[in-house]
Amino acid sequence: MQVSKWQGQCPECRAWNTLIETAVMPISRRFDNLSGAHSEVRALNSIETGEQPRIVTGMKEFDHVLGGGFVSSEVVLLGGDPGIGKSTLLLQVVAALGAGRQTLYITGEESAEQIALRAQRLGLINAPVTLLAEVRLETILAALEKNKPEIVVIDSIQTMYTETLTSAPGSVSQVRECAARFTRFAKERNIVLMLIGHVTKEGAIAGPRVLEHIVDAVLYFEGDMHSNHRLIRAVKNRFGAANELGVFGMTESGLKGVNNPSALFLSRHAQPVPGTAVMVTLEGSRPLLVEIQALVDPVVGGLPPRRLAVGVDAQRLALLLALLHRHGNVQVGGSDVFVNVVGGMKIDEPAADLAILLSLYSSFINKALDRQLVVFGEVGLAGEIRPVQRGQERIREAAKLGFKKIVIPKLNKPKQALDNMEIITVDRIEDALAVAQGR
Repeated sequence: MQVSKWQGQCPECRAWNTLIETAVMPISRRFDNLSGAHSEVRALNSIETGEQPRIVTGMKEFDHVLGGGFVSSEVVLLGGDPGIGKSTLLLQVVAALGAGRQTLYITGEESAEQIALRAQRLGLINAPVTLLAEVRLETILAALEKNKPEIVVIDSIQTMYTETLTSAPGSVSQVRECAARFTRFAKERNIVLMLIGHVTKEGAIAGPRVLEHIVDAVLYFEGDMHSNHRLIRAVKNRFGAANELGVFGMTESGLKGVNNPSALFLSRHAQPVPGTAVMVTLEGSRPLLVEIQALVDPVVGGLPPRRLAVGVDAQRLALLLALLHRHGNVQVGGSDVFVNVVGGMKIDEPAADLAILLSLYSSFINKALDRQLVVFGEVGLAGEIRPVQRGQERIREAAKLGFKKIVIPKLNKPKQALDNMEIITVDRIEDALAVAQGR
């Protein structure tokens, strides 16, 4: 439905406030190829392929999330909660790359003086970085054409506007048009472009969903702002693996990569504690050891029992409790049940099932698991323990960090025994519960 002027109610569907203002560009510009490549018909086998040269930032964890570094003309969208460290990280990135490449930091939310104060706090005041405080897209593109930078940061895309639209900055039409124009320019000039995006209260990047489709990589900041640790997760990457995870520590001099991320998610106790289990999860191509904690406590005072899951899916927790009742005769209907993943991690893969199950059972019987025990496996509705992908890598990561026992699905058993590692295979829930009881 199209109308020539603003209307509060759509004439066709009769809905209110659903019309979105969009500039009608000339045909020659409206359908420009965002990839910046010339369009021609070519045979698939005639196209030369090769490893894309990477622009390494020197920040090991950030390069890991990107798949080894930036690729020429790559457009990256970085989202996260306010104050979590997005501007700090990208200021560090352009400062690290400024020694060998022309960089430009464009700020629309802060003044150039505020950026300079942040750089002074981080010890980067003498870094070879150029700044531009501007929100008008046409002025920014003219500055890019004149200065010809190789690395550009836009902080943030929601503050930018184009004069071809009359809507306010941050509106759907402005965000979509500005992102498309910036992307087109970056592809044509081989510029590495980093866009900072606001997030909604649900944690998704604000603006139209097409914003994530336009760019080459989408990164999300995760973690508690009250903690010193930050996680960066790649949810989309055209030049690398998705779901890669980078772990950082916030220090006085900025974000620093964590050398051993597994140690961050393990809380070593002086004595064995009931209700804890260590599992090996996969974040992209990286295996990580994570501690899962559970508490099963009888309800007092006739209150309804509560179920709380932090870092794992609440529906998955309900399913595992039903399996415990059906196959383990564990009655938790009158108890509060709490499950938490140490370190603020969020685990979505089903390989966490067995660890959650054993931590719940350990808390229920008030008996701690072996401190040298690590576990992974998916649990089926029939009570079977199903294999998970890349089991060998998980086992090697546990052995590297000094664990002596591992409980795994029977079909994940390695063909050769490992030195100093006892491998216990389980086929049913009953087998896993027997291990927790020490039998």
